[in-house]
Amino acid sequence: MTVCNHEDNNPFQPEAARIVRQHDLIKDHRFFQVRFVDMKRAMSFTYNPGQFVMLSIPGVGEAPFSISSTPSRPGILEMGIRRTGKLTEALFTKRDNDIIYMRGPYGNGFNLDQMRNKDIIIVAGGLGVIPLRSILYYVLDNRDQFGRLFFLYGARTPEEMLFRTEFFELKERHDIECLYTVDKATSEWSEDVGVVTKLFAKLPEIDPHQTNAVICGPPVMYKYVIQELLKLELPKNQIQMTLERRMKCGVGKCGHCALDHIYTCIDGPVFTYWDTLHFRELI
Repeated sequence: MTVCNHEDNNPFQPEAARIVRQHDLIKDHRFFQVRFVDMKRAMSFTYNPGQFVMLSIPGVGEAPFSISSTPSRPGILEMGIRRTGKLTEALFTKRDNDIIYMRGPYGNGFNLDQMRNKDIIIVAGGLGVIPLRSILYYVLDNRDQFGRLFFLYGARTPEEMLFRTEFFELKERHDIECLYTVDKATSEWSEDVGVVTKLFAKLPEIDPHQTNAVICGPPVMYKYVIQELLKLELPKNQIQMTLERRMKCGVGKCGHCALDHIYTCIDGPVFTYWDTLHFRELI
């Protein structure tokens, strides 16, 4: 495979990237740190929280993966990847310092300008915390640009909670309120038990017009989380959600992610709740 000169700006051409570090998160889920081989490219690569990249292994295939790191910490991209097919099986056999290929970023990302100087509610369920980790740390790294920060995260069990150690360390901070819950608890679990919407009862009083919410999780979660946010009287355009819909090429050419008249890989994967009210095929 030919390594792309990034100055050519060819959105179809992957560039060589090195696996800097990796470790298992939970069963069949692994954390990867990846950096472009070209250090100038690595340090100049910019993206918005909520965007994704395409990873490929020559002779195996290519697939989209959400960026889990924050652009406020340039140089290395972080991703949480689930072993679920041919490409990820091959990816999980790679060792540190091995070369893979990457292109991007793609998608729109979260509307950060709309969120500045506002309170932020982040609601994550299961694997949905992977892309939301990017916006979480972006807000924390730019804390003076945002109001209060509430992080609500629900998992099936304590053992299936992604980034568990680092998220519990966040509870020690004074500038974020972290609320965690699991469907089924063990004796060592000291947080809430139940679905993630249960955590809304613990939120303090908010000003709905000065609050933005971001959501990502399993499809069944969206309906009930949105109901809770509407009870708080959040405007529909201040509720942002990140969705995935069979994205394949990343540039709107293959048609796999077509949704009515739009392409998820270009017009998404982040949409407002107002946007989704006009989709015939969504939630």
